[in-house]
Amino acid sequence: MFEFERREPLPQQQIRRMNQTIVHRGPDDEGFYSGDGISFGFRRLSIIDVAGGHQPIPNEDGSLWVMLNGEIYNYPELRRELESRGHKFSTRSDTETIVHLYEEQGEECFKQLRGMFAVALWDAKKRVLLLARDRVGKKPLFYAADFRRIVFGSELKALLAAGDLDRTIDPQALSDYFSFGYVPAPKTIYRSVRKLQPGHYLVVSSREIREVNYWNFDFSRVAEHSEEEWCEILRHELCEATRVRMMSEVPLGAFLSGGVDSSAVVGNMSRLLQRPVTTCSIGFNDREYDESGYAREVASFFKTEHHEEIVTPDALDIVDKLVWHYDEPFADSSAVPTYYVSKIARRHVTVALGGDGGDETFAGYRRYYFDQMENRLRRYVPSPIRKGVFGPLGSAYPALAWAPRIFRAKATFESLSRSPLAGYFNSVSIFRPADKQKLFSQDFAQLLAGYDSLSVLQHHYDRAGTDDHLSRIQYVDIKTYLPDDILAKVDRASMAVSLEVRAPLLDQQLMERAATIPSFLKLKGRTGKYIFKKAIESQVPRDVLERRKQGFAVPLNRWFREELREVTREVLFGSDDGILNRKMLNKIWNQHQNGTYDRSSHLWALLMYRKWRLAFQA
Repeated sequence: MFEFERREPLPQQQIRRMNQTIVHRGPDDEGFYSGDGISFGFRRLSIIDVAGGHQPIPNEDGSLWVMLNGEIYNYPELRRELESRGHKFSTRSDTETIVHLYEEQGEECFKQLRGMFAVALWDAKKRVLLLARDRVGKKPLFYAADFRRIVFGSELKALLAAGDLDRTIDPQALSDYFSFGYVPAPKTIYRSVRKLQPGHYLVVSSREIREVNYWNFDFSRVAEHSEEEWCEILRHELCEATRVRMMSEVPLGAFLSGGVDSSAVVGNMSRLLQRPVTTCSIGFNDREYDESGYAREVASFFKTEHHEEIVTPDALDIVDKLVWHYDEPFADSSAVPTYYVSKIARRHVTVALGGDGGDETFAGYRRYYFDQMENRLRRYVPSPIRKGVFGPLGSAYPALAWAPRIFRAKATFESLSRSPLAGYFNSVSIFRPADKQKLFSQDFAQLLAGYDSLSVLQHHYDRAGTDDHLSRIQYVDIKTYLPDDILAKVDRASMAVSLEVRAPLLDQQLMERAATIPSFLKLKGRTGKYIFKKAIESQVPRDVLERRKQGFAVPLNRWFREELREVTREVLFGSDDGILNRKMLNKIWNQHQNGTYDRSSHLWALLMYRKWRLAFQA
């Protein structure tokens, strides 16, 4: 916390109260610093320099103080360079590198950091606070600023604990949530709080609050290499990205689902380690959602020390846990298995490598293929015909939500009647635009004043630096879905059990190389991640490459008719918050209960929103 005009230390009770809300993120140690108008509180999960890396950490004369949530993988090289310039280090911690790098380079220092990080740095001489977030948003950073102070932290609940924070809901953020299932940065569910965007840093003083974009993902330069050359490049980059993430003084292992990405990471770990890799996975009694057999196959192939548990999720208990840990409405139900696999992994390791990022970086999602097919039709059918024919067909056609997408003509017709980006937005939305208009009460709709959540995607689509549609869609997902859904999901679920998760496929050097690969080598025919799969085809079991992609899912459809039926009914209909249209809620509920329409994704989004209100707004 920084109070701009205050010239004496801040009261410690407030910062200690904030710190207490995030003990789960750092159960090993806590630290505080207090100066004129500034107060830092830190919780530590000890991984590097376990004995000596207590934070916050100062420079030699105590004029700079820094806190780091995350890891800096290139800190040994940076440290050697800084020592050659005369800087004196008092710890072996990666965190201390940042204060000396700032002494050398000022604000430019963040560009030199290779890792996942949320950084707070206090320059006492200039009375300037800097907040910085890593390039793709692996680590979160929230802040609330007004004319007298800025409060910041790794989770929203820490800011709420500071007190005197306006909890008014941001109508646009809530509208975004019902489209995407998450609140996209820089918004949060509260009007008074913001997320620092990935690849940005914030400069705060009594004179200004200035946000700077220090890194961007660039699809504008396409390099020319043969497939064999690309495969060699990718093998090298992935191996190096994996190697630097194996730096740890505490037990280290990996998540293993049996999919392409986690298998590739475990394969590289196996080649780099002198001992079997510790791998962890979960299974379910429901075979439709169980991937444990694939994970066992890969574990056997690489001779890992494999730990697997069959879990039976307690649906009622897990909902409340997730609501508390995610702090704002969050509707990705794969947070459930992510929490359970993290919990199991934490029994064996403190650090786990995962396979996140492969689908965004190499175009692995099946929706990219469907989007490509729809765009081919758009090229051959003029816009007036698409709007005049496909639009009405989309409205009249039955939903068939239970069917595979190829048979869900309603969704296809609706998408085809729109522009390429609007069609993509329609296909990825939980509540599609037509349904979302019916979801809100008339009073809440007036607060939105015509706001359209499509503008979130449009903002990034227009800044992708390329005319290639697939690359532009990848760019949109890397700026929105990746940090605000995938990485938020993994961060909160893993930190809930004090587990650090690292993602080699989101290494900046690997991603920057991948951005120069022509899009036709990423999505080739129906094959997503084509060039990545080709690069690792000799390193993983053939079945892994050929099996159909399976999401990390739970049986929501059944839960809302059984375990979650009564609590959901009570939460949805027990009170009226003036925001949701009761008629639409009744329609969604009845359609799901009588089996005419699988409304489980809609019900999950509604349940998580209403549960959040009960937990944080009551």
